[in-house]
Amino acid sequence: MSSLPLGPAAIPMAHALVYLALCTALLCGWWLGRKRQANPEAALFAMFGAGVLAARLGFVVRYAEEYSATPWQAVDIRDGGFLLWPGLLAAVIIGLTYAWRRPALRRPLGIAVLVGGVLWGGGRALLAALEHGSRLPALSLVDMSGHAVQLDSLDGRPLVVNIWATWCPPCRREMPVLAAAQRAEPQVRFVFVNSGEDAATVRRFLGESALQLEGVLLDSGNRVGAATGSFGLPTTLFYDAAGRQSHSHMGELSAASLRHNLERLRQR
Repeated sequence: MSSLPLGPAAIPMAHALVYLALCTALLCGWWLGRKRQANPEAALFAMFGAGVLAARLGFVVRYAEEYSATPWQAVDIRDGGFLLWPGLLAAVIIGLTYAWRRPALRRPLGIAVLVGGVLWGGGRALLAALEHGSRLPALSLVDMSGHAVQLDSLDGRPLVVNIWATWCPPCRREMPVLAAAQRAEPQVRFVFVNSGEDAATVRRFLGESALQLEGVLLDSGNRVGAATGSFGLPTTLFYDAAGRQSHSHMGELSAASLRHNLERLRQR
């Protein structure tokens, strides 16, 4: 499952796990520090904020070439571009600073960080195991000419499956990025699964956008989303050459975040 449904909306499972771990750490820290009036809430929020900022800055520096043409996109975190290790290092430095300055915080802060970290790390490992155990669903879809196509047919290349719709603003914004990647990465197969729309609607959107896409398939019943646990749009799924899922990304892709995900796919 790549996303968690919340009524009519959905959030990425990775984000839900971060929020759960943070809330658990805050509750644990408050419980342990209440008698000594040493609530580590401020320290935990500072660690979280510094970690997110450093993780984003690390990502922007790593993929500076992709942001050079449109530098304002560096502050648009909707592309999900973060690097883990700079974020963890910044959070540790802030946590140690608080613990050094306020000895009363050391025990509640340390245990809160440990509990939140174990929950987050264990959840990440579980999600990764579930994703790596998933395979391409054996579904028959229809191409733009009305011919049946087996989604799980393989041609020896890694596969990127983008689930999208023309009415979805982030889907429309990321489509030129995916189209450019399809032209530049012939060693990777790209499939664009339109969710719930007919061929005329899709053809009109592609014509108005002047997009040249190969591998556009129609999924009238959103069967791919249901089969892969992808409840939000857009969602992009990454599979190795054997059809095993490597990872997923819910939300808009920028050129930088798509490059990052393709690098992860090649490491599989």
